Amino acid sequence: MLRRKPTRLELKLDDVEEFDIVKKELESRKKQQEEVDVVGGASAASSDSKSRDQLINERIGYKPHPKPNNLPSLFGNLQF
Repeated sequence: MLRRKPTRLELKLDDVEEFDIVKKELESRKKQQEEVDVVGGASAASSDSKSRDQLINERIGYKPHPKPNNLPSLFGNLQF
């Protein structure tokens, strides 16, 4: 494997200014989202009847099936 010399990265003033602008925009969006969550949070929590487990299962795509209690359903249609 060939190795090359490390390249030098230089941080310019324009890059720092652009980073600050983007950071401020993200913070303002986050504050707006938090305000919306605080205002609408109580009504959303009461209207949503799903439990935390159900929400997680839905998010990850897990769909638990209830277990049957009777023997014929456990073994299918096997005949002896």
